[in-house]
Amino acid sequence: MSTYSLWMMSSEDDGDDDTDTSVVVKTRPKTKRPPLYKVLLLNDDYTPMEFVVAVLERFFGMNHAQAFEIMLTVHKKGVAVVGVFSHEIAETKVTQVMDFARRHQHPLQCTMEKE
Repeated sequence: MSTYSLWMMSSEDDGDDDTDTSVVVKTRPKTKRPPLYKVLLLNDDYTPMEFVVAVLERFFGMNHAQAFEIMLTVHKKGVAVVGVFSHEIAETKVTQVMDFARRHQHPLQCTMEKE
């Protein structure tokens, strides 16, 4: 007798048989995407604009035109988002920028916040 016909017979039984015909479906939990973090550059009255452009090119891979536009946004609005990254990458970028600014004796501030 085939498996199919056994199943058909057991499903037609009056419940006298202890054959379990239920199907177990395993569900995988949906994994959440890790939160992203915005890296922000803050304006100050002392860091030269050229230095900010150099930072944006060096640490955020922007071309000169992009870096110049973001620098102007920082200058005019006081702050600009310069990238969105995972926590670890954002943290690394902030550290790199802050270390670079300190080595060059500039008070440039770079922070991160959850998106």
